[in-house]
Amino acid sequence: MTSQADDSARKFDARAHEYEAQSRIALAGYDACHELTACMLSAALGSGGEAHLLIAGAGGGAKEIVTAARLEPRWRFTAVDPSEPMLELTAARLRETGLDRCTEVFLGTVEDLPADSRFDAATLIGVLHHLSGDAAKRDILASLAARLKPGAPLILAGNRYAYASQPLLLAAWGRRWSMHGATSEEVEAKLGKILQGADPPHSEEAVAALLAEAGFEAPLRFFSSLFWGAWIARRST
Repeated sequence: MTSQADDSARKFDARAHEYEAQSRIALAGYDACHELTACMLSAALGSGGEAHLLIAGAGGGAKEIVTAARLEPRWRFTAVDPSEPMLELTAARLRETGLDRCTEVFLGTVEDLPADSRFDAATLIGVLHHLSGDAAKRDILASLAARLKPGAPLILAGNRYAYASQPLLLAAWGRRWSMHGATSEEVEAKLGKILQGADPPHSEEAVAALLAEAGFEAPLRFFSSLFWGAWIARRST
């Protein structure tokens, strides 16, 4: 596991217990993003067939898998995450829903998977902006591309602006926390944390460039919410 993955895992080890509830506030449209992810993948792969999907950064509750399996019950999944507490939450949710029968849970990173693995599709949701620097972002995207079949779709979702460059969006993000009961002091702390603790691509064009460098075709955005965007891009053939 790389030092970047180690750092990311430690960050999420500490917040595993609150991740899903906090994410629903931080991302307005959390459920809609995951539902549309499943719909986009189903539309890209074709409805009703078998497929094997790689879910990278799958810790925290198996949301991608539970949502996709509701639409496409014949799909199989490999869930990968470097944080053991986060992955334990996912494994527990899979057992509760009976989806452990169609899911392999893997503690580690995409790079740790066998190099000859080939998946029909993949997701990387809420991960890229937690990796510092473009090199780490390119590395995980390239590792995903290397494990996808030619033409296979990737869903990439995450923040895509330098936070300080969008003060109105940042203020609205803070107001959303206030709407959900955070005190002014808590909001200030959260704003300080997001400004110091993440490194998103600085624009939608930067997202497209990272994908192209990693071996993907031009992405299509299908969801947006404040700083957040979600795209589908196919591995180049």
